[in-house]
Amino acid sequence: MCGAASILPLAGCSGWQSALDPKGPAAGELAWLIWFFTALCTLVWLLVMIALIMTLIRRARPIGDPLVLDATSERHKTRIVFAALGATAVILIGLTLLSFFANRTLAVIGSDAALTIRVTGHQWWWEVRYENSQPNRILTTANEIHIPAGEPVRFILTSTDVIHSFWVPNLAGKLDLIPGHENVLDLKADKPGVYRGQCAEFCGAQHANMSTFVIAEPRPIFDAWLNDQLRPAAPPASPEAKAGHDLFLKRPCVMCHKIGGTMAGGSVAPDLTHVASRQTLAAGTLTMSRGNLAAWIADPQGIKPGAYMPVVDLNGDELNAIVAYLEGLR
Repeated sequence: MCGAASILPLAGCSGWQSALDPKGPAAGELAWLIWFFTALCTLVWLLVMIALIMTLIRRARPIGDPLVLDATSERHKTRIVFAALGATAVILIGLTLLSFFANRTLAVIGSDAALTIRVTGHQWWWEVRYENSQPNRILTTANEIHIPAGEPVRFILTSTDVIHSFWVPNLAGKLDLIPGHENVLDLKADKPGVYRGQCAEFCGAQHANMSTFVIAEPRPIFDAWLNDQLRPAAPPASPEAKAGHDLFLKRPCVMCHKIGGTMAGGSVAPDLTHVASRQTLAAGTLTMSRGNLAAWIADPQGIKPGAYMPVVDLNGDELNAIVAYLEGLR
């Protein structure tokens, strides 16, 4: 986690959330298509503009002069028209074929993926579930996605409410999350790093505050992170944290949130078992800190209007106690 924390502030220095700064094969294929399409369309536009300007600057036939049709000239003009139509057809067919072969390349990126992650869109956060054939190795977390660098990963995308769109531009193209339907997205990060993603389909009032971070790590670091996340929540380490633990279990928090190893088993809001290990709060809206954690609990509607998290009536001591408890969930 220290490596991810040190990368996060520097990530904006080089193509932060840019499809033109690819960091994986899927994004690289798409970036090449973008540049090629742009260059070709620019060339076509320039040729059209040159032809238009040449036509405009030709001396116009004086008004009243009889129109003389020259068979040779007309045949020449007809050839130009057919040549232009032929060139247009070749360009369109060529671009279609390039798109087709690019899609074939994208389709095989995750053919040998050893890791499958199910991402479920909610208004306005991401549920992240690491699938495994062993039930005790299944992990559910939220908003931040850790993957092993240099290895293909398969994402299964769906939604529980409205249509969302998962887009991490540096790693892959965007793909919709549709209620009742599963889409599959394969990607690979070439190198370790932190890559910002964003919901790319308008999904309600807080659409702009529904971001995610894909954290690519060397395999040993990823395995260590996964094993840590599979452990139950750490017990309270201080009397204040113990008081916060007891308060959390008595308040409405347990109806929505889950904390592994406790009686909190909600499933409609982010899993908080290791919430303090994340870099951000509220799907990237706030950086993780004691002050921001307290502010989010005290006034979620002031920070993210329309969010489904209600305001819980807490006095200052109760708020500090719950924050102390959540700070220990790493």
